[in-house]
Amino acid sequence: MKEQKLLVSNLTVEKASNLLEKTDQEFVKLFEYGSLEVEYYKPDRFDKQQPHDRDEIYVVISGTGFFVNDDQRHVFEAGQVLFVPAGVVHRFEDFTEDFATWVFFYGPVGGEKT
Repeated sequence: MKEQKLLVSNLTVEKASNLLEKTDQEFVKLFEYGSLEVEYYKPDRFDKQQPHDRDEIYVVISGTGFFVNDDQRHVFEAGQVLFVPAGVVHRFEDFTEDFATWVFFYGPVGGEKT
């Protein structure tokens, strides 16, 4: 089955959530352009993700909890923007049931140079 993708002008939480419900995954890729990938991520109770090979930004849509980013752990809330460099261990912990986030992957494998 061909993967469904939304046009960037049509990215909404409702549409992303509906697409996610049609999968057995905790994320759905919605858009690609150049090195940019946009996903919707809604883990079920536990965040099982592993470090990624590209830089990423999370924009928290809803929920609260803790975000572990390398050796730091801090509270997160809706509306917050979180950056993770490529290859860094990170995860969401103790999050509320309504937690969901946009994920933006970009740049080259290995991350951008600082």
